Amino acid sequence: MKEHKFAALLSYVNLGLTNLTGILVTPYVIRSLGNQEYGLYTLIGAFVGYLSVLDLGLNNAIIRYVAQYRVQKDERAQENFLATSLIIYCAIAVLLAVFGALFYFNIDYFFSKSLSVEELHKAKIMLIILVFNIAFTLPGGAFTGICSGYEKFIFPRILSILKVIIRTITLVFILHYGSDSIGVVVLDTIINMVFILVTIWYSFSKLKIKIKLHNWDFSFVKEIFKYSFWIFLFALVYQFQWRTGQVILGSTTNTTIVAVFGVGVMLGVYFTTFGNIINNLLLPKAVQAVYNNASNEVLTDQMIKVGRISYILLIYVFGAFLLTGQDFIKLWIGELYLPAYWIALSIMAVYIIPIAQGYSHAILDAKKMLRFKSLNFLLFSIIGAILGYFLSKQYGMYGMITGLVSAVFLLQVVMNFYYQSKLKLNMPKFFIKALFKFTLAFIIVMLVSYYINQQFTSNTWFVFLIKNGLFSCIFFFTMYFVIDGEERKLISKGL
Repeated sequence: MKEHKFAALLSYVNLGLTNLTGILVTPYVIRSLGNQEYGLYTLIGAFVGYLSVLDLGLNNAIIRYVAQYRVQKDERAQENFLATSLIIYCAIAVLLAVFGALFYFNIDYFFSKSLSVEELHKAKIMLIILVFNIAFTLPGGAFTGICSGYEKFIFPRILSILKVIIRTITLVFILHYGSDSIGVVVLDTIINMVFILVTIWYSFSKLKIKIKLHNWDFSFVKEIFKYSFWIFLFALVYQFQWRTGQVILGSTTNTTIVAVFGVGVMLGVYFTTFGNIINNLLLPKAVQAVYNNASNEVLTDQMIKVGRISYILLIYVFGAFLLTGQDFIKLWIGELYLPAYWIALSIMAVYIIPIAQGYSHAILDAKKMLRFKSLNFLLFSIIGAILGYFLSKQYGMYGMITGLVSAVFLLQVVMNFYYQSKLKLNMPKFFIKALFKFTLAFIIVMLVSYYINQQFTSNTWFVFLIKNGLFSCIFFFTMYFVIDGEERKLISKGL
């Protein structure tokens, strides 16, 4: 149990460190590479990112089956499963090479109108390196899955933290000595290879795993993919949803606009990641109710209880960014990137309620009802990309983000009807009990905070901190009197 708790703590440390270093290092990277070069790096990373979904959810399958065979003490089955998995990964590596070749020979077709000859040359080099990186990383990730299956969570998480630290220090070093975007891609590839090799060493030398193909069973392969398919579909849609905007803008605009859009997406994704941390902390306790055959009324009340706390923290972060996000971006990376504020704000706004409703997703998972949401997630992401493509021709990055977030909004409308009709959750009660009074209080807090902020005429880091400090005091003072006694006790106990 101590291993699980410490591993969970390390996961949050890793996530916080990743986000913090991303925010701190990004301005330096942009200044070192230049806006166009950084945009090119972002564009090719997004373009190749589609290939990363070819893991097909196998990593999760490895965790599940290794854990299962260890409980059953069936070493022979585990050896055969791991051998089967590695054969599948070899096939995936070949598939990656094929798709990489297709991208390579068609990169002129996609970006000839928006990239210069020199940029196209660099793009092709980065593409080759990144395809090799992913081809090595995907099967290498299987060994991290093996560690999790053995319930050895601490070692891979320590490696992840070390990887972030070493990558950040080395990145600053090579940029200081004049490296370009190709150098950054080479650095990432080398670091990935080194840490994967360390994980492989740990798996063989410390966990004493054995890999041996005793027999090839197509029915077993089918069973593996049946389990991993929905996980793969979620990963596919996630990649499609946020990387597509950058790829489309790369073909319709220029690399500078891609860079600005990429920064906005990065900040928006940080927000959604923060929200999902909240759900990871709160949801496991609530999901037990599903397995205990709790009534729909109890499930709705649990959803309200979880949703309130999530919603308060989400609107706090959203409110702070709404008030001072433009100041932050100006101080952080300069006025050229101010449009990123609207990109990030749009993503944050459209995801507040879905994240606050994270409990409903846990119920779907517990009841094995993810199929409807997965398929609709895919459908609306495609609709959003198509709509964004046509809007981007006239409105640039603003048109692109409008298409994407409109699709997310429509998806949530559909899902709320689904929660009401299929899960029998009382969604009107959720909106009234979990959101209504806090939304009214939030509006009042924002009006007061906006008036106070208008009294400041200068924009420095000190003033930025003062503004956020005042907003925080007003926000939490107000919310403390809005929440009920039970919620105060929950907060006082550290959730």
